[in-house]
Amino acid sequence: MLISLIIPAYKQEKTIRENIKRVMDVLDNSRYKYEIICVVDGEIDKTGQEAKKINSSKVKVIEYSENRGKGYAVRLGMKKAKGDVIAFIDAGLELNPEVLLMGMEHFKWYDADIIVGSKRHPASKVNYPTQRKLLSFGYQWIVRIFFGLKVRDTQLGMKIFRREVLEKTLPKLTVDRYAFDIEMLAVANSMGFNRIYESPVDIAYDFEDLTHASALKSVLRMFWDTLGVFYRLRMTNYYH
Repeated sequence: MLISLIIPAYKQEKTIRENIKRVMDVLDNSRYKYEIICVVDGEIDKTGQEAKKINSSKVKVIEYSENRGKGYAVRLGMKKAKGDVIAFIDAGLELNPEVLLMGMEHFKWYDADIIVGSKRHPASKVNYPTQRKLLSFGYQWIVRIFFGLKVRDTQLGMKIFRREVLEKTLPKLTVDRYAFDIEMLAVANSMGFNRIYESPVDIAYDFEDLTHASALKSVLRMFWDTLGVFYRLRMTNYYH
């Protein structure tokens, strides 16, 4: 089995090499064959140059000039992937790459279509503020009502997909930024790929204070993008 791992990266010149090498160390000590596709979302700094310094045939770096959004970067990497299983994980060192192997064990155990890394899984190791927990809880109820998705965390940056799921859904996806995760899951679920399960994560992340203007703006944009997905899926039948 070949795993294609997409790593979207934006302004990560100081950590991208260490991040990719850390992931490689985990995968090299696993039983899986793999390729890593690092997609640099805009030539803003030297992230692409640093990533290309990794001398390995298992690592491919794609970059483009303009920042397009994480969703765009992830989908571009997925289109280039050759694996039987295609996953993505956020750049940066907050998320322990060992969660990939835990996710793969869940993937095989459940014979899953999609595995979602979840902060709210009972076995997850994460500490995030009450304000964030309440927002996450409320948002996931919206997701359940709008799309029928029963996962408790849709936004964490680690997901694993069966190749067939992406072959059917990728050409239809449009969200480049805030709610691209929701779009991927909702469209797949609506097409019958409903074996979607959570796996635990180990994350050390300094969550942004939601009272900051930038954080509030991101929350509002994500909600707006989510409404857009709901409209296209339930009102216009766009995805079908």
